[in-house]
Amino acid sequence: MNILTDPIWSERASPFSFAGPRRVVPPAVSFEGLPLIHATFVSHDHYDHLDNRTVRRLIQRFPSMQWLVPLGVGRFLSRRGAALVSELDWWDTLELGNISVTCTPAQHFSGRYPWNRDNTLWCGWVIRFRERSVFFAGDTALHPEFREIAARLGPFDAAILPIGAYEPRWFMQPVHMNPADATGAYCDLTNASMQQPVMVPSHWGTFRLTDEPVAEPPAAVLRAWSDAGLSTDMLWLLAHGETRSLA
Repeated sequence: MNILTDPIWSERASPFSFAGPRRVVPPAVSFEGLPLIHATFVSHDHYDHLDNRTVRRLIQRFPSMQWLVPLGVGRFLSRRGAALVSELDWWDTLELGNISVTCTPAQHFSGRYPWNRDNTLWCGWVIRFRERSVFFAGDTALHPEFREIAARLGPFDAAILPIGAYEPRWFMQPVHMNPADATGAYCDLTNASMQQPVMVPSHWGTFRLTDEPVAEPPAAVLRAWSDAGLSTDMLWLLAHGETRSLA
């Protein structure tokens, strides 16, 4: 089964084609080069995670694709022609073919306009396939539920954790992890489940959304990893377009 998480192929993460955060790298896979996509997972409705043009293109190309979204986001997709949309609340589980999917808590916010903030839910996802389990945290700050997620749904083989869009800290800390926070979240996941997954850093190096330099997050997560005494074998800091396989 081929799945996407928070896909965006547009040049800008914005409601406008002429303004807003612009890509600093092209998509790692061209839209035309996509294989058959069976399901797409959305963590929340912000423009860099739920892109209008990308959604319309995916619906047109893959009309039988399943969309999995947090509460309230389904209307956005249905109004654009998506036929198969499942809205989940935190801790809800859905069986989708041969995979099991659970919607998990996150600490973030939602809204595409000033007047509809927090009208829809935000989340992460745990995806299980046979003996493999992957945790995709979505967009989130460091929060105590990481331990509960691991205790209830772990252990995981991989944890996809965001490490970018964190400066200025006084403003971003309640909604975005920095690399040290992400390392702390990884430790919480590990301690609660008693098993070390690989960590795959995400949410960096594509759009400049905040004040830190675009190239800072990977260097910072390596420092945080070293400070925590963790093995770099368990940190998959993927290059743009790189692929690795869970053996």
